[in-house]
Amino acid sequence: MMATTHALAGMTLASVTLAVAPEYAPVALVAGAVGGAFPDLDLAGAHRKTLHFPVYYSVVALCSVLLAAFVTTPVTVALAAALAAAALHSVMDAFGGGLSLRPWEGTVDRAVYDHFNGRWIRPRRWIRYDGAPEDFALAAGLAVVPFTASTGRFRTVVVGLVAVSLGYAVVRKPLVDAGERLVAVLPPAVLDRLPRRFLEELR
Repeated sequence: MMATTHALAGMTLASVTLAVAPEYAPVALVAGAVGGAFPDLDLAGAHRKTLHFPVYYSVVALCSVLLAAFVTTPVTVALAAALAAAALHSVMDAFGGGLSLRPWEGTVDRAVYDHFNGRWIRPRRWIRYDGAPEDFALAAGLAVVPFTASTGRFRTVVVGLVAVSLGYAVVRKPLVDAGERLVAVLPPAVLDRLPRRFLEELR
């Protein structure tokens, strides 16, 4: 799924603070968005493995939520929101496509790595690939709660994330074709600096 989908999912999850501790909602929404997008920072490396922890994030997130419930401060609330969003991200990736530049082809049977059990979780493909129409629909749906529950700059951020999601969904498949053409003409010195995983799939 798109990083924007995960960020919006994190904001939606963090919106629960509006009901239980509205004074901490702003920090929770920001932390939810950051935590939701954070695992995808491993994109250039061992994607969906280096920073994706579906089991460990979930355990630590539960502990952090309990901590925030008993010791409620901006820091504990932000930590709980960020970790819960990162856990949700890691779990959600199992319901998407395989770890491939062309996940719509269904040729890869790895979705996200489970460090606890030492194995790859297979993709369920409910969301066929990042940027698929259903991925955009999910992102737009997830935007409803944080948009209606917030005001001002937060609403602008939510609308911006939905707009970026739409733009990415439009160019997702053509982007891979453009990447193939670009790799074919780039000099070796430049290619040596690009992530090997991308090069192998674009050649």
